[in-house]
Amino acid sequence: MSMDTGGNDTPPPGEERTLTISQDGTSLPVVEVLTGRGFITGKSGAGKSNSASVIAEELLEQGFPLLIVDVDGEYYGLKEQYEMLHVGADEECDLQVSEEHAAKIAELALDENVPIILDVSGYLDSSVAENLIRGVAQRLFALEKKRKKPFLMLVEEIHEYIPEGGGLNECGQMLIKVAKRGRKHGLGLCGLSQRPADVKKDFITQCDWLVWHRLTWDNDTAAVRRVLGSDYADTVQELDDGEAFLMTDWNDFIKRVQFKRKSTFDAGATPGLNDIERPNLKSVSGDIVDELEAISKREQKRRDRVAQLEQKLEQRDDQIEELRSELEQAQDVTKLADQFSEALAQVDTSTGGDVKATLEELREEKNETIRKLRTENERLRSKNKELEERISTLNEEVEASYQFKQFEANVNEATEAYQRLGDALGIEPNADNAERLRERIDELESELAATRASNYDADQPSEEIQTYREFISNDAVRDAIEIAKESASSPRYVDGTIGCIIEHGEPVTYEDIADHLNISTTSHVGSAVNALAAEDVVKKETRSSRTYVDLAIDDISEIRKRSRRREEAEELVGV
Repeated sequence: MSMDTGGNDTPPPGEERTLTISQDGTSLPVVEVLTGRGFITGKSGAGKSNSASVIAEELLEQGFPLLIVDVDGEYYGLKEQYEMLHVGADEECDLQVSEEHAAKIAELALDENVPIILDVSGYLDSSVAENLIRGVAQRLFALEKKRKKPFLMLVEEIHEYIPEGGGLNECGQMLIKVAKRGRKHGLGLCGLSQRPADVKKDFITQCDWLVWHRLTWDNDTAAVRRVLGSDYADTVQELDDGEAFLMTDWNDFIKRVQFKRKSTFDAGATPGLNDIERPNLKSVSGDIVDELEAISKREQKRRDRVAQLEQKLEQRDDQIEELRSELEQAQDVTKLADQFSEALAQVDTSTGGDVKATLEELREEKNETIRKLRTENERLRSKNKELEERISTLNEEVEASYQFKQFEANVNEATEAYQRLGDALGIEPNADNAERLRERIDELESELAATRASNYDADQPSEEIQTYREFISNDAVRDAIEIAKESASSPRYVDGTIGCIIEHGEPVTYEDIADHLNISTTSHVGSAVNALAAEDVVKKETRSSRTYVDLAIDDISEIRKRSRRREEAEELVGV
């Protein structure tokens, strides 16, 4: 690439809306920023966050919402000019939120065009922040499959979530999924980091636009050298504050740009000796905050109910322990009573006739005592039985309480999902229509998977896809697939497995198939794969501890042989 020192960038053909980022008129196309993959880097104080704020201001000025994951609590200054929803853990936020609010936050952003600052700087437990970010990104990705609305998710300090070294947790995996597959749905991702060397290289190399501010550490300049070249690696150390190298896929040159200063309050500025007056900040309407507060109240109510159940369980445990102690004492008393009764009974046979008169009175007393002890013994045995039955009843209550906790935790989400399914399929979701609703869902999903399997990329199929399609169109193979459907947990998982392989044109993992089917676990995928493998339609291969599934094109002769044997057997049975 060559280096350009001035002039306006030319946006891609057909794109007219642009974001002006410098005083000389350098601009970025709106659609590319909203739907693409971006990376902004630079050491502390070089202008990285300012550049991100300039891009955010330009988007907000033109009426395009975005979601900013704020790690250091420095973006609330945007509220000086723009109405934005500021949520997080701090009291300064419009509302304190948790993972339970993730779905609503995404819906507000996409469905109601609400710009959002997701401030995670106040969460003391990093896992709470990561679960919230993952939940929001996951919901945005799911909604964008239907909405197809250009929308940008901007993530500060992205190296904390998708690091170069070590594995990725669920949050990092979700962000990588957005980066790789979000563009085709309209969901863009822009990551920011002070240390490009610490960011996963696969993410940087896949970015459509990159901004390189001043970097001085050897590891970071090595990243510049790898992406831009040696000349830029030497020069990047000398850039002034706010100055950067701009690299985009829609131009074949790298441009040196001086970003303009953001116009809103600089909440991320380094504190000085002079007092800084905080401006009046705007926020979104109270109705939107009320919606989120309603979720908070429901969640608090659920937590209170769980706490009550846990307290009740502790009380039940204490009662059980007390009853067990009473039972043990009663058993000990019973044993002593039996021993004493036996001892007294032996007295009558061991004494002589000379003491008969003397012992007659003692015998009567002894017999009376024995009768009382036996009566008490029976009473204690009955009491033992009652205690044992009580313990059994309490154990059942404990188990029911645990089950209720699990039910309480999921009932709201299940109810809402059931209602949405009914609305989508035009079926009133009540008890009478439950079976009809499930059957209709299976039918639609099976039809969708079968359509994908037979028609994917019909205009210009690749050689691999064409080979796959010829394979599954074979009559013997189709018969084998139908047999596999009978033994799998659902026919749609069988069709979905085949459709996923054809769509990718290569072997796929269980996770790929689950994502293709839009299900959260791979257990049903395993059932479908095993059923197809039993009929030699697919084959499995393990690579680096992961299982890959491919159509068994080379085994078609075996499928034909099995089909002929099956036909011969059917003819024989018919005879």
